[in-house]
Amino acid sequence: MSARAAMPPRPMAPSWTGHPLQGLSYGALGLPLAFVALPLYVVLPAHYATEFGVPLALLGAVLLGARLADAFIDPWIGRLVDGLFRHSVRRAWALSALMGAVLAAGFAALFFPPVRGAPALLTWCAALLLVTYFSYSTVSVTHQAWGAMLGGGAGQRAGVVAWREGCALAGVLVASVLPSLAGLGVTAAVFAVLLALGLGLLARAPQPGREPVLPDPRPIRPWDVQGFRRLLFIYLLNGVASAIAATLVLFFIRDRLQAAAFEPLFLALYFAAAALAMPLWVRAVAHLGLARSWLLGMLLAVAAFAWAAMLGAGDVLAYALVCAASGMALGADLSLPPAMLAGVIQRAGHRGRFEGAYFGWWNFATKLNLALAAGAALPLLQLAGYEPGTREPQGLLALTLAYSLLPCALKLTAAAALYGLWLRHPPGEDR
Repeated sequence: MSARAAMPPRPMAPSWTGHPLQGLSYGALGLPLAFVALPLYVVLPAHYATEFGVPLALLGAVLLGARLADAFIDPWIGRLVDGLFRHSVRRAWALSALMGAVLAAGFAALFFPPVRGAPALLTWCAALLLVTYFSYSTVSVTHQAWGAMLGGGAGQRAGVVAWREGCALAGVLVASVLPSLAGLGVTAAVFAVLLALGLGLLARAPQPGREPVLPDPRPIRPWDVQGFRRLLFIYLLNGVASAIAATLVLFFIRDRLQAAAFEPLFLALYFAAAALAMPLWVRAVAHLGLARSWLLGMLLAVAAFAWAAMLGAGDVLAYALVCAASGMALGADLSLPPAMLAGVIQRAGHRGRFEGAYFGWWNFATKLNLALAAGAALPLLQLAGYEPGTREPQGLLALTLAYSLLPCALKLTAAAALYGLWLRHPPGEDR
């Protein structure tokens, strides 16, 4: 069957009006993409370390290599997506459908390896991660570029992103409880169904407009845009803090808090708070603007993680409050920076033509954060004396410092950069 024949026959809506059905049709794909991201980036390290006994240092090296390889290919994916959108939205959708099938198969194979033994498991993990990361990135960049091409003012851009990220948080909520309740086999099957549904709804989403491709004296490079360079730098600083916390959260819950039984509750509360806070951040944009609202979210995250550093075994209620506060801050991290990026693209005169290139580099930064978090935090923790399941004070202290205080320092640095590089000295708009 050809890609054109496989495309659902119902025509796409011509423009964004903000109607909830339009928001759902565009944002629904965010649910399975986030659903798969939680097991890949949070559950997988603990799964291979505890279920198969893979050493943390070697596992960290594999995750670092796979994530770096994935990150460096994202800019190429962005150029590919731009070319497909210039030809037709239908062609961009068809590529997403193909890569979605690859992603569903790769995810199932990754969590059910047919091999045993550390060398074989690490090889299998590396190969399947490359497959799943590549397919995930292709679908994700297409989805993000689609939303940015819808354009609009700051409020509309924040609303478009909020639909996508709100659905994403719903996916994370499901993924945070489903593996422990139904097992990874059911999780893989549910993911495949949700992905097919999301792609089907995207085919009926508002169709992004395309600007005429004007002659340009040189190739478009997002790095030429001052606003993009500054925003990406801030995003990197903030993102690596969140990535470190995400990589270590299950170890912190199980060993520092000794509350493994409450793990699904903590994760569900964290992501539910982010989802519920999303409309509040969109409202805050109307009063504070995108950048100031994001700054407020960073400071809220710092307060939450500083509190977590003081917790110990049995502090279940206190950590639940930490999850709620840091989850609210996550809502700002998810909804506001992409809306700021869409504004950078508009002001540079690149809307409808080069969103894929921008989001390719944007996803590169996201993957780099995750690679640095896994590749640095896990080996350093092992060197500091921490091993999964330990009760040694030295190891638990190292875990606490890495999980809570290191993200605080990075978040404060990102907040200072946001204030100095964006709010106090706004970037120029020219290339």
